[in-house]
Amino acid sequence: MRIYYRYFLLLILLLLCGFPLALSSQAATTAKGPITIGVMLPLHQLDGDGKRMTEYYRGMLMACNQLKTAGYTIHVQAWNVDANTDIEQVLQRESVEKCNVIFGPLYSKQVKPLADYCKSRRIRLVIPFSITGNEVASNPYVFQVYQDGARLTNAAVNAFLERFSKCHPVFVDCNDSINPKGAFTAALRKQLDIKGVSYNITNLKSPDDAFAKAFSATQPNVVVLNTARSPELNAVFVKLERLEQLYPGRVVRLFGYTEWLMYASYDFAHFCKYDTYIPTTFYYNASATATQTLEKSYRSWFHEPLMQALPRFAITGYDHTQFFIRGILQYGNQFTGNRWQRFYQPLQTPLQFEPVGKGGRQNTAFQLIHYLYNGSIESLAY
Repeated sequence: MRIYYRYFLLLILLLLCGFPLALSSQAATTAKGPITIGVMLPLHQLDGDGKRMTEYYRGMLMACNQLKTAGYTIHVQAWNVDANTDIEQVLQRESVEKCNVIFGPLYSKQVKPLADYCKSRRIRLVIPFSITGNEVASNPYVFQVYQDGARLTNAAVNAFLERFSKCHPVFVDCNDSINPKGAFTAALRKQLDIKGVSYNITNLKSPDDAFAKAFSATQPNVVVLNTARSPELNAVFVKLERLEQLYPGRVVRLFGYTEWLMYASYDFAHFCKYDTYIPTTFYYNASATATQTLEKSYRSWFHEPLMQALPRFAITGYDHTQFFIRGILQYGNQFTGNRWQRFYQPLQTPLQFEPVGKGGRQNTAFQLIHYLYNGSIESLAY
């Protein structure tokens, strides 16, 4: 009796001190559930936002279906939260607080009220797409998937410096005022200057002999353009082929931009020829068996193909759902989504979270897609 009395007093003391015994909505979950996920996104066909988010949601449903066949118990609650929705009204519904994790919203003005709600009820909030605001810095229940341009530029610069420390950088000015990549080239040049690495700058319109002078005959050259546009990229291919004819033996590589993935179907041979590296947070591999199987199932379920977008929204929703359901149920309150918690191989969209001070967690997944000389492709994760 005395032992039971001690345990009873200890439990009362912990409760009085506000000790967080568990996330309130997760106390009853096991390794395979049950788990309830909420979706607060524009789920309609009235505009581009609605169509994209509907496809994302369909991918989520396909992930849930796959997990259910593997023995997981999953409940899904979905609300059509469009740009004009008063999210405070949605949050008054009793079913919302039963969620273990909520995906959304799409619109920045809805983030704070939803984040505050999740914090007060200890519900994880996954913000999957671009927003303004910084709730992740102060709210420990926020998982922010989107990475802003500054973060991605910094990741690309660091990857370049690590990968090409023994190469000679060549910057090609493409005279493009429509889609400049000055933020990246300026940041990269600044770091090269700090490290004392010499580099050359040339112009797409330079004569062949002047263009060639920018390239080293003794070091591998890595070419960086200040644009991601296809016409200028194709013009650079012509210049490089001319360089090879006039000055054979030069070793040339390319360091590109995420947009180049859109050109891979017709620039594949050039990408491989020039040992190309493309920085990105995703990679859609249309030839992968798992990707083809998912796309076939999508057509069967919804009687239409996936939208021609990069990344594919349905596959993004599929990957996000697999990642969070598996992670939450496997690790419970210890789930952080960091690089050491490996439990799912994504089809397209890797996730890797790091803490933001005393706030939530920011996705930092980043990779280089490398097109090799032999025609194969590899992903180099960072």
